[in-house]
Amino acid sequence: MTLPVDMSTTLGNAWFPSPIFTASGCASSGKELAQFFPLNSIGAVVTKSVMTKPRHGRPTPRMAETPSGMLNSIGLQGPGIDAFLANDVPWLLEQKARVVVSIAGETIEEYSTLARKLRSISGLSAVEVNISCPNVENRGLVFACDPDASRRVIDGVRKTIGGELPIIAKLSPDVTNLPEIAKGVVDAGADALALINTVLGMVINLDTMKPHLGGKTGGLSGPAIRPVAVRAIYQVHAALPSTPILGMGGVASGRDALELILAGASGVSIGTASFGNPTALIKIQNELRDLLAARGFATLKDAVGFAHRDEI
Repeated sequence: MTLPVDMSTTLGNAWFPSPIFTASGCASSGKELAQFFPLNSIGAVVTKSVMTKPRHGRPTPRMAETPSGMLNSIGLQGPGIDAFLANDVPWLLEQKARVVVSIAGETIEEYSTLARKLRSISGLSAVEVNISCPNVENRGLVFACDPDASRRVIDGVRKTIGGELPIIAKLSPDVTNLPEIAKGVVDAGADALALINTVLGMVINLDTMKPHLGGKTGGLSGPAIRPVAVRAIYQVHAALPSTPILGMGGVASGRDALELILAGASGVSIGTASFGNPTALIKIQNELRDLLAARGFATLKDAVGFAHRDEI
């Protein structure tokens, strides 16, 4: 008989009973998924990235199917931070869900403004700082592709929010030296890292012979990017073995989730898989538990980074 596996995990000083989270942007604020399973039965709900003001997002078409994945160019459509804190967060807390609020900004000051608003909200588990956004102060260069800008964003959020709420910095894989950027944001005050955001891609429509997406480029997600996620998590865990990583990128099964955990992830976010199967998070959570038990792991934490064991 196999003993039950302790599936709990920690990101910074935040404890979660399960390592399976939603991925920001793929479940909005959880109301749609709540029809299919109790939100408190997974690790946490990571909300869609919210900005200071309401946003309509990018022009349509916004999505395109690709081999083993999809491109999206939603453009951070959302209600703005005030409506979000008035409506979405109280509802999630009523569901007894653990809540990770994802924030996004176009300027360093906007991130600090958002962090200031979160200070007054009790019951949050962590804040995800989505720095994979274009920086309007610097010719549209994505914050997470610029070591200095990414550090300054995290430093501003940390100084504003204080020391209690864990900061998870969400990084882009579209860089040449991801461990260097990861080290920079950790030095600036990030408690954990979210790896990876979508990979920048494009589709050309052969009928119009122009870019298919209204915003031209979009974020590639789904199984096609999982090897990129595994590589990124492995590299960053090797460079920063004591920094927790929330892994994501094309996870559709317990086997996929375990691969990210062995590479160094302490938790796994599920995004695109939920579009095809709204109960994917529960399925993956159960499969992961069985796989860990079959491999003799008593706790999830024992499996984190296990693929590195001969290199230590």
